[in-house]
Amino acid sequence: MIRLVMSTTARGRAVAPVYLRRNQEDVLAELPDLVQADEWEELSPGDRAAYREAVEAGNFMAMRRAAYARPKESAKLQRLVEIVEEAEGNGLKVVVFSFFRDVLAAVGEALGPRAHGPITGDVPAEARQEVVDAFAAVPGHAVLLAQIQSGGTGLNLQAASVVVLCEPQVKPTLETQAAARVHRMGQVRKVQVHRLLAADSVDERLLAILRRKTGLFDAYARRSDVAESTPDAIDVSEHAIARQIVEEEQQRLASPLPG
Repeated sequence: MIRLVMSTTARGRAVAPVYLRRNQEDVLAELPDLVQADEWEELSPGDRAAYREAVEAGNFMAMRRAAYARPKESAKLQRLVEIVEEAEGNGLKVVVFSFFRDVLAAVGEALGPRAHGPITGDVPAEARQEVVDAFAAVPGHAVLLAQIQSGGTGLNLQAASVVVLCEPQVKPTLETQAAARVHRMGQVRKVQVHRLLAADSVDERLLAILRRKTGLFDAYARRSDVAESTPDAIDVSEHAIARQIVEEEQQRLASPLPG
């Protein structure tokens, strides 16, 4: 699952630039505040049924997006709409990120014509910029939908000041990069990042694994030699994470889900 490689000195060199990039507030103190909130939701009965099906099938990706599989019953989607409506009331622009296209499709259907995009891997770079420009040009509130691996890098989204992450990412750097598209030079508002999480689900298991990984990263990065680097100090297999979570959830759900 998680293994440490390289010598102590090499580890210091390896993580230093990554560590510096991820501590943006240290070098860009003039930026407005970045406020991050984990929004824990209880799965609805429909959510739980879709989640159980995905777990029984051993389908990790389906488990990650099961909370949106039945949009009319989705607790996460209901909370997302509430966040967007709060932003609309304050005239703020919102960017919604998800790894999954079908999740973005469900969000787009729920939000209607105020949603721009989605920006996905199929959208050419020039067309992506056109979508972003149209989004930025709207007076006041608007919403932009983007795949986190497509819209999270290479685009300037500082017209927005609210970010919604539909699910936690296996690679936390995707979340960091996504927030950085909004919380960047030129931003004049406080940036709010809402990460939507489902209790008693893959989200909890994934975050527990990533917390352990982060602890290892901090233990080595914080005492590293900042002058030297290479990014492979801590190696985490996504397949191993997926296998571990599926097995744990299949064991947990051997008993009926509460409720």
